[in-house]
Amino acid sequence: MAMDLLNASRVSATGLAAHRTKMNLIAQNLANVETTRTAEGGPYRRQMVIFKGKDIDEFETVLDQKLKADEFFTKHGISRIDIKPIELFKPFEPSRGTGVEVAEIVKSQEDFRLVYNPAHPDADPNTGYVKMPNVDHLTEVADMVVAKRAYEASVTALSNTKSMIMKALEIGKQ
Repeated sequence: MAMDLLNASRVSATGLAAHRTKMNLIAQNLANVETTRTAEGGPYRRQMVIFKGKDIDEFETVLDQKLKADEFFTKHGISRIDIKPIELFKPFEPSRGTGVEVAEIVKSQEDFRLVYNPAHPDADPNTGYVKMPNVDHLTEVADMVVAKRAYEASVTALSNTKSMIMKALEIGKQ
């Protein structure tokens, strides 16, 4: 049971890290809402994070797997020296918990906003329009609220897991 609680904390920790990255990216987008020149050339492009599942090895399962392997080798008189490392745990598949991680950060391909400002140094000399970043304040704020709530949910889950571990330790003392 304690290992299940430790895995729960690992899952929560992956959520904290992933959503912190998302909030940092949103802050960067908002900071560059007026940036018309970048190192790549042209206006700043909105960046977005893509998440994917992340397997979390369960310590208890890996330990159990090792014990089963040792038992198997002893029963059949096999020396570990005779086994290639890749084959060591092959017959015993670990069960895994699933967390989240940042798969990649992509740049939005949405069109840039055009703002008429002939006095701007980056304005098109023929039309007077300036290409502005494709960052929308409303979208960024909405994304930040979602990321903040997901982050808070992970903090709450981690806090509850910690409380359960502490309670289990109290019960174990009695």
